[in-house]
Amino acid sequence: MIKLNVKNETDRLVSVILGSGNNCGGIPQLEDCIDPKSIENVKNGTFPVEKDIVKEINNLARVFKSYKINVFRPENIKGLNQIFSRDVAFVIDSKFCIANVIWNRIEEFNGIKHILNQIPLNSIVKIPFDVRIEGGDVMLCDEYVFVGYSEKEDFKKYKVARTNKEGIEFLKINFPNKKIKEFELNKSDNNPKVNALHLDCCFQPIGKKMAIIYDKGFKNKSDLEFLEHYFGNDNIIRISEEEMYNMHSNIFSISPEIIITGKGFTRLNNELTTRGFKVEEVAYAEIAKMGGLFRCSTIPLLRK
Repeated sequence: MIKLNVKNETDRLVSVILGSGNNCGGIPQLEDCIDPKSIENVKNGTFPVEKDIVKEINNLARVFKSYKINVFRPENIKGLNQIFSRDVAFVIDSKFCIANVIWNRIEEFNGIKHILNQIPLNSIVKIPFDVRIEGGDVMLCDEYVFVGYSEKEDFKKYKVARTNKEGIEFLKINFPNKKIKEFELNKSDNNPKVNALHLDCCFQPIGKKMAIIYDKGFKNKSDLEFLEHYFGNDNIIRISEEEMYNMHSNIFSISPEIIITGKGFTRLNNELTTRGFKVEEVAYAEIAKMGGLFRCSTIPLLRK
């Protein structure tokens, strides 16, 4: 049986599900794109090809294996994009939560059923149909679960609104030992420089009570003030609009001291190194063209 335990984003990683780029369906039609970054790259003729996607994910897998991390992979489903596994499921403490994703992505769950079969039934939480939560919106921070969401008006309006108010209430009921703190995000179906697709596209806890934040991803000033108070301004690395667009907050911690980031994230990587982190740079720029990066590609199962 697979052991589960995830309480935050930074404890030492022991096991993880990593997405797959094999047989990922090629370049989508514009009408099938579900985020503005993909739309932009389809229009520009720059949408990534499969061989580059597979190469980048395999580079990430090699970093995990170099740290002796147990890596699970989805079963291949021909013609299906299975890169961004995070949104399909997520772990809170010792519970494996099966997300309720946008309808275009429902089939992705079939790729991880063989992993689910190795988890005790009493550790599995199935989110009801009327409750919408995607894993990219759920960030663990010890006693807190931070959740990105959209209020009813935006949730109805935007395809990129993936977590609703009902999702917040569901987490409060099912995880009463946690403090659930919601953050309303700015959304745009057309402009990737305005859209915060998920919370991890504008926010990321790192190290011991530090964070990366893109201020304009948050709709309410009070939410930013909460984060500033929680982490302390000196412990926050703020990123620019261009850095947010290039997914600089969607990095991934192997431990409180070791962070996987993108090659070419020059300012961020220098800042992290200056603050004492070991930075593992991985080329992932092609995958970034689809609106996700390292955190989007992973589901941590066990951290110690």
